[in-house]
Amino acid sequence: MYPGVYAKSQPDKIAIIHPASEVTVSYRQLNEGSNQLAHLLRSFGLKRGDHVALFLENNPLFFEIVWACLRSGLQLTPINYHLAPQEAAYIVADCDAQVLLASANLEHAAELGRLSDCAIKLSIGGALEGFMAYEEVREDQPKHNVDNETLGGVMMYSSGTTGRPKGVARPLLDTTPEEGNPAVQGIGRLFGFDTHTMYLSTAPMYHGAPLGYSNATIAMGGTVVMMDRFDAEESLRLIEQYRITHSQWVPTMFIRLLKLPEAVRNRYDTSSQTHAIHAAAPCPVDVKRQMIEWWGPIIEEYYASTEAIGYTKISSAEWLDHPGSVGRSTGLPFHICDDDGHELPIGESGTIYAEIDPRTRVSYHKDSEKTRSACHPFEETWMSVGDVGYLDEAGYLYLTDRKSFMIISGGVNIYPQQIENTLALHPLLMDVAVIGVPHPELGEVAMGLVQLAPGTAPSTDLEDALKAFVEERLGKQLVPRSFEFVSELPRTPTGKLNKKVLRAPYWPEPS
Repeated sequence: MYPGVYAKSQPDKIAIIHPASEVTVSYRQLNEGSNQLAHLLRSFGLKRGDHVALFLENNPLFFEIVWACLRSGLQLTPINYHLAPQEAAYIVADCDAQVLLASANLEHAAELGRLSDCAIKLSIGGALEGFMAYEEVREDQPKHNVDNETLGGVMMYSSGTTGRPKGVARPLLDTTPEEGNPAVQGIGRLFGFDTHTMYLSTAPMYHGAPLGYSNATIAMGGTVVMMDRFDAEESLRLIEQYRITHSQWVPTMFIRLLKLPEAVRNRYDTSSQTHAIHAAAPCPVDVKRQMIEWWGPIIEEYYASTEAIGYTKISSAEWLDHPGSVGRSTGLPFHICDDDGHELPIGESGTIYAEIDPRTRVSYHKDSEKTRSACHPFEETWMSVGDVGYLDEAGYLYLTDRKSFMIISGGVNIYPQQIENTLALHPLLMDVAVIGVPHPELGEVAMGLVQLAPGTAPSTDLEDALKAFVEERLGKQLVPRSFEFVSELPRTPTGKLNKKVLRAPYWPEPS
């Protein structure tokens, strides 16, 4: 389903709420605005499969632009607005965008425009040199459907936390927007989305999960409540104000929620929630257990990727029986393999491969080598994003870490996630990362980078206490050799640690 359907059946229902600006958008407005942009893009000569790049903060117009592309057979690439102008310009060029839409409210938009050779540039919310004003050029376009509507797609770029971002390309479906995308509709059904859904989106729309689940809400006729950025207490206030039924989180958000004073946590009524969904990174067991105790058995987890290579789901009840698991496959099975591609026994950790339907097989845009390296050595329909984990006897998947984050210290494999999960609930820490740093004898050793809670001062006694905290829970072998106190850790707004940035000072580029 798409906005055109609901513009007929429930035209005045609110599709989007943006609390920060107090703007609301009805299904009629969403349908008409997306139609106008679809006509404008067609007038520029864009045809099925052509690309549009979007550099925009969380703004109600985001959905208008997304659905304009989805209903006219175009590929949309949302760009992380925290990127440096040169990195953003690389994505605009790499995705072969013929149209760039950029927000005049973003710091780097003007510089992005100067760096980009994109033929058509439209500015949103103000003037930018070299750009046409989006609101003006769109306004004269018809509000009815374009001819020959065909379903478009979204080509996300990987986060680039361990290398340069890559476009995740998948073939367009031979279907109409009204028929919709079966994968999006499947997500909606999996988590009980319907016309009564009130979905709280806590993260930036340029990321795959917030955009995908928000679109699933609209595809099911519900309402999206879109935050500008995550704030722990504000999210609780919005749940109460809008009677949120569905919400989405990452583990760092759970940790921030749990570290609110008890009086603040108890101030807000969160009982309207029926599905609190989380993903993006492994969740520390103690964190998830506390969230289930607080919100009840509504915490649901899934494991997926930008590439959509494999998908799991696990309910609170299942998780309590299989603590630490990210669930079982909802489709084709997973396989755990060693470095040579041989399948490993139950319980042994290795590279996680998922079977892929050849009809929807993904590739990395303009990077055949990366596409090849993601494929299993001798099973053509198995692919991996580089995560490491294991399966139990019942088929539940457990994540160990990313293979690229593994620390090899004196021949011993150390997965930082295990240490990070242990330190995450230390009462004096706000955030933590563990990386490998060079060592003359062992090759590399683990070092902890920690952000202290307000009012806590760094000291050698605290460092010793953190080492003892890890040793008591994990054993001496996993204790970081040293700790460094930092003011803030570089996380993406979706909660992922940017370990490329963290490692850079210790592992300089070879000359």
